[in-house]
Amino acid sequence: MGEMQSWQAMVGTNAARLVRTTGRTPADWAADARAAGISTREELSRWLKGQGITGYNLMSIDWEVFGPPEFFRLSADELYAAQYADRPALRPLADKILLWATETPEVTLQMRKTYVSLQTPRRKFAQLTPSTKTAVDVFFRLAVPDLPGLEPVRTTDPFAWRIRLRHVDDVDEALLRALSAAREDSLGHSSA
Repeated sequence: MGEMQSWQAMVGTNAARLVRTTGRTPADWAADARAAGISTREELSRWLKGQGITGYNLMSIDWEVFGPPEFFRLSADELYAAQYADRPALRPLADKILLWATETPEVTLQMRKTYVSLQTPRRKFAQLTPSTKTAVDVFFRLAVPDLPGLEPVRTTDPFAWRIRLRHVDDVDEALLRALSAAREDSLGHSSA
């Protein structure tokens, strides 16, 4: 069974990655930054990049020094509810996809402020985004064969393929097969 996670899971994962790659905790790095007189995020970013710290590792230290954004404190349910607060008619459509995800082995849902990331232990394979007041977009990492309505939309992003859903009936067998194919590809055993 899949699970729903909030930002807190990512905070912990990033901190563990920092320790694994540098041998030091976010608190260790934050103490050094404070001792160096760092007082802004821009200064911290420059200083850390000079130390070879970038990406998720940099974010982990930034959150330790300046605190995480307020929405990081929201639960997975609160983040999800906020995404559909002003578009309640789309929530049942998204719920069907989340039900599929929670019933599918090796799928984790990472709730974000404006979207839901569908992930396997290896990597993210799809993203569910309430893009407009009348549509939810599902972005895929790969072009899934035989999925009507799939279109290329992001040329410089790994999630270059989208299908736009407007009605709960749009979450059909073809879409669920496409999500399964994307999941399999993410796990390293492509069925697409």
